[in-house]
Amino acid sequence: DAEYAEGISLPDLDLLHDPEDELLCANLMDVVQATLGRAPLGAKRCSRLLMPAQLLAQVKTELLRLACSEPCGRRGALLDLCVEHGKACHDVGHIAVDPAVVPTFQLTLVLRLDSRLWPKIQGLFTSGPAFTPLKLSTGFRVIKKKLYSSEQLLIEEC
Repeated sequence: DAEYAEGISLPDLDLLHDPEDELLCANLMDVVQATLGRAPLGAKRCSRLLMPAQLLAQVKTELLRLACSEPCGRRGALLDLCVEHGKACHDVGHIAVDPAVVPTFQLTLVLRLDSRLWPKIQGLFTSGPAFTPLKLSTGFRVIKKKLYSSEQLLIEEC
């Protein structure tokens, strides 16, 4: 049995494979990693947030899946990056996938810090200089909002 994603079977996705789209996705993932690399997590703090390879692959697959039903595909996406820290969600960046295309949908990618790092990062939100690489968890949440429709939000936990 073929699985279905918004009415398109997975084998059909292979027929729609576009090398230019793959390059766009690779470039998007580079921009995401660069944005996370200079994330402002505290008032005077910067930390390099590191995406594990597994998380990068999962995010890439999920963004492709969520964009396949959109009129402009991934090019029509606005991507908001957030990092969840306890009950707070820190905004770390906004990316227009293709600034030349009018956005048709907005994706909010909510990443989480690896919970094993909590004791190490408690000092990040206090005063004093620091620059520490922090690893993200492989779990994330993505919220999709269509900008041309009044449809409800789609929230997926991965």
